Amino acid sequence: MAEDDIDEDAPIFAIAAAAELAAMHAQTLRQYDRLGLVVPGRTQGGSRRYSLRHIRQLREVARMSAEGISLPAIARILELENEVAGLRREVRDLEQRLRDEMQQRPGARVFAAGATGAVVTLRHGARVRRATEVVLYRRPSDPPASAQP
Repeated sequence: MAEDDIDEDAPIFAIAAAAELAAMHAQTLRQYDRLGLVVPGRTQGGSRRYSLRHIRQLREVARMSAEGISLPAIARILELENEVAGLRREVRDLEQRLRDEMQQRPGARVFAAGATGAVVTLRHGARVRRATEVVLYRRPSDPPASAQP
């Protein structure tokens, strides 16, 4: 199994194993859970289960705390980091959707009608300046308006 295949959000470590991996006392992990700093998943029986991401967060909390950052400040930092991570995932998803859409419509272009009725190709992302006149475009093969019923 490759390292990339490991789900770092899977709650797999009991509190004793997580405390050992994070080089902390289990009581510290309980306190961080009560404060909302690092909130593990729970089994149906209520036991805490930590993921690899939780272990990384615990180590980061310990580092920031050792640098003198207060626990409320650490909580805010972690909250913002989680928000940024969520936004990055959303951007990646949107970029993928855009790539998928572009592949489904290869060669798609945007056109507009000029004031004289000429068809104008627009650059990607260009906006058309609004005009007050309306021009009806007819293909050269269409019969004149007087010949239509």
